[in-house]
Amino acid sequence: MRAVLNGQAGGLEILAFRLHGQEFCVKTTAIREIRGWAPATPLPHSPQEVVGVINLRGTVVPIVDLAVKLGMPGMQANERSAIIVTDVADTVVGLLVDAVSDILTVPAENLQPVPPTSSTGTDFSDGIIVHGTGMICLLNLERMFKDDDCGEWAAAA
Repeated sequence: MRAVLNGQAGGLEILAFRLHGQEFCVKTTAIREIRGWAPATPLPHSPQEVVGVINLRGTVVPIVDLAVKLGMPGMQANERSAIIVTDVADTVVGLLVDAVSDILTVPAENLQPVPPTSSTGTDFSDGIIVHGTGMICLLNLERMFKDDDCGEWAAAA
């Protein structure tokens, strides 16, 4: 977990967002931009979590329902939903979330290890951030998508 904070003397900069009433976050270094919801064009025979693709200034970007990727029920996108456009494994991927909450810099001491409840729960998380009266799960996008064929999603379109 301390490796997550190497070179982050002032803390860790994160983008916090909501999925089904729960708070999650990713490091801001992985973020390209945040967009409002736009309908995606479905891709035949794509993985269950892939909603489809959008055209982002001439680039075809796969949109992943992050809730499904995390084992939750799929989202019903609406005008309040957001797409977090990220760079993952040298591929641009859009993450569909309920809403973006905040951009924060959190002190290193606020990052706690994930309790060892299951190996699956810790695969995608670098830790739990204690913030205010709540907690935010810090997701590791590289591990989350390392076995996926993100580049093939975009190439298929």
